[in-house]
Formats: sequence, C-alpha cells, structure tokens
Amino acid sequence: MTADFSWIQPHPHGIYIAPADCWIDPSRAVETALVTHGHADHARGGHGTTIATPETLAIMKLRYATDDGATPALYGETITLPGQVRATYTPAGHVLGSAQILLEHAGERVVITGDYKRRSDPTCAEFAVTPCDVFITEATFGLPLFIHPPIAGEIATITDALAAHPERSVLVGAYALGKAQRVIAELRAAGHTDPIYLHGAMEKMCALYQEHGVDLGDLRLVADTEKDAMRGQIIICPPSALNDRWARRMPDPITAMASGWMRVRQRARQRNVELPLIVSDHADWTELTQTIEDVNPQETWITHGREDALLRWCELHQRKGRALAMIGREDEDE
Repeated sequence: MTADFSWIQPHPHGIYIAPADCWIDPSRAVETALVTHGHADHARGGHGTTIATPETLAIMKLRYATDDGATPALYGETITLPGQVRATYTPAGHVLGSAQILLEHAGERVVITGDYKRRSDPTCAEFAVTPCDVFITEATFGLPLFIHPPIAGEIATITDALAAHPERSVLVGAYALGKAQRVIAELRAAGHTDPIYLHGAMEKMCALYQEHGVDLGDLRLVADTEKDAMRGQIIICPPSALNDRWARRMPDPITAMASGWMRVRQRARQRNVELPLIVSDHADWTELTQTIEDVNPQETWITHGREDALLRWCELHQRKGRALAMIGREDEDE
C-alpha cells in the first residue's frame, strides 16, 4: 500500500496535523501549536496550548509575554497527541532550544525541521539526523553559491581588526536571538576574555542564555559605560542599530555584521558594513543536500527559502521532492 501522507497538510499559515487537530509553527493563533523554536517567523503568542522545548517556551515568554498553556517537551521525549499521533522533539542545532519534530502516525514518520544547521555551535544542542519517510526542510540558503566558511576565520576577522586598531571599537550587528549569543560564545572560545559590550536590546536574551547554562563571560551594557572605556573593545548590537544615532556613541567604530547574507556583497554595501562576517545559523547548500542524503526520506518537502534549486537537486538525484507555499518564512537578518 502506497503512503500518501494526507494526514500532514501544509497551509500558507503553517502545517496542519489533521488527526491531532494541531499545527506546527502556525503564523496565527490556534488551539494547539507545536513550535520548533523561538524566532518570530515560527513562534507567536495567543495559542491555547503551546508544546515546545523548555528553552523555547522561556524564549517565547520573554519575547511575547505569554506562557498560557505552555507544555514542555524535552529532547527525545515522545508525546502522544489526539488521533494516535506521536510527537518527538530532537535537536535542530539552530538556536537555544530549537527542535525538529518527528511525527509518527499509521506507520509513517514525518520530520519537520523548522530551521537548522549542521555546524558546531557552543550555544545549542547539535542537529540530530532522524530517519523518516517525509523530510520537511527549510531552504533559506538553498542555492549552490551559499557555502558558509568555518566560523573560526570569521571570528578572527573581528579580533584581528581590533588588534590592528586598538584605538577604535568593533561594532558587530547580530540578530538578538541566537546569532548574538553564538558570536559572543565563539569569541570566548577563541580566547577573547575582555568584557563585551551590549546594546540594551541584547541584555535580557543574553541573560536567558546564561540562565540556561551558556557561558558568555563578562557582559556589560553600553548605556552604563563611558565612551573612551570602549576603545579597543567589541560591542554587539542589533543590525538595525549599526547605522542608527545610537552607534555615534561608540569610539570610532569599525562596523561588522554577522549573517549568512554577507556572502552577497551587495547586501554588505547596502548596510555600509566594513567587515562582512559570513556567520549563519541556517544550513548552507552543502549541509542541506548532505542532510537529505543522511536522512534518506521517501519524499523531501521544501519550504521558506530558495525552493526551486533544492527541488531541482532532488530531481537530478532521483529523489521525490515538493515545494511548499508558506508565507512569512524568511528572517531578513537571519
């Protein structure tokens, strides 16, 4: 009997699990939501019940001021949903608490990845390959030109710039959830022990990471620091603050931005960035294709990103693929 997986129903606003009457990462409020991670294009408040990892629930409480109906799911724990559907959360390697969701029903296995990466990251659990029949993958960087370099070299770009210009500061634009904490943790791993200064918008999320066991070292607020004290220091801010009036408080800053999009030179020029840092929390082209081979599903469903190129790769490798039409699934600053 050929499986048709009709119990998994992709919609523009999320993925509906018909037997369980629940949704994966819905973009509007629903009665029951299974959430992969805390970024705003996957998580929101207002659900009757929200099932997610404890870390993701904590992030959602901080960001969306809601924890009504919060139901924690630990990595590896299997939850039985209505309609004889079983859900198991496994690490996605994207940000703190990020998870893939394995759904099992009627002898079929479907994995929804949310967002993921395969690179080592000191701030979150490593991606777990989970064999399945249908693999629903993101494709944010689903073009062959997106090959992310080793992060050590990108971190060295920051510290080398600082060493060459000790009278200046290095101002790094990084997304407030995940990217900022990863850059800080990688700087620590590279031996940078000096205080790192934060834009106020970064403070609470960095504190949450530290509360969950991620050591970020000595962090200080720009607002509490004299301008000259930040010479020869690294400052982390949201990308939107790089060219804002706030940045004028920094001592002759060298501007940098950490994003997978920095592979595209035009994007760096648009941001007026002196040091484009190719640091991504999403899988690059090699990771996307390797993961499909590792998981080896009967079908690959592709969403939120460059679906066409990955779909074509599937066709060339005699793999059944399908592009899903999902709305609002791209984070500009990733």
